[in-house]
Amino acid sequence: MTQTTPLQDPQLTDRLRRIRLLALDVDGVLTDGQLYFQADGIEIKAFNVQDGHGLKLLKRAGFQVALITGRDSSTVSRRAAALGIEHVFQGVEKKLPVLRDLCARLGLEFDQVAYCGDDMPDVGAIKRAGIGISVPGAPDYIQGHADWVTERAGGHGAVREICDTLLRAQGHWDAVLDTYLHGTR
Repeated sequence: MTQTTPLQDPQLTDRLRRIRLLALDVDGVLTDGQLYFQADGIEIKAFNVQDGHGLKLLKRAGFQVALITGRDSSTVSRRAAALGIEHVFQGVEKKLPVLRDLCARLGLEFDQVAYCGDDMPDVGAIKRAGIGISVPGAPDYIQGHADWVTERAGGHGAVREICDTLLRAQGHWDAVLDTYLHGTR
């Protein structure tokens, strides 16, 4: 069975055009969900470089980006700072209230939000967002609440897939390509 992409679904494409905020879980979405600890207890996470570049492209196109994660990690803080992500919420057990507060602060409605997550703490935000997204490694009962399940796995390009799809749906893709093909800004 071939999965259709969001841009092949006219109703989903219309909803993608309204998105102004991409909010993401971290473990299992921006990473592969594995937790690595050194002997001294320091946590290590691996992030996909293409995901990071996709987030930078989204920000250049005027999107807001937020990270909402259940764990506290200085590695996440450093990665967010390197990508220029201002909205970072760590140690969050219930993500929907945090997303609701962020929307209020930014003056956004839920239909202007895309949220990607992979587990129980994400399900409320997935269901409430204008576009709820999950990844292939998420349990079926989480994927079942999503409007879209990415083809790529968390930590292996899922976020880049989301970013590229948003840029295409909103008409930014040609300008992004032109920047790299012809060196324009």
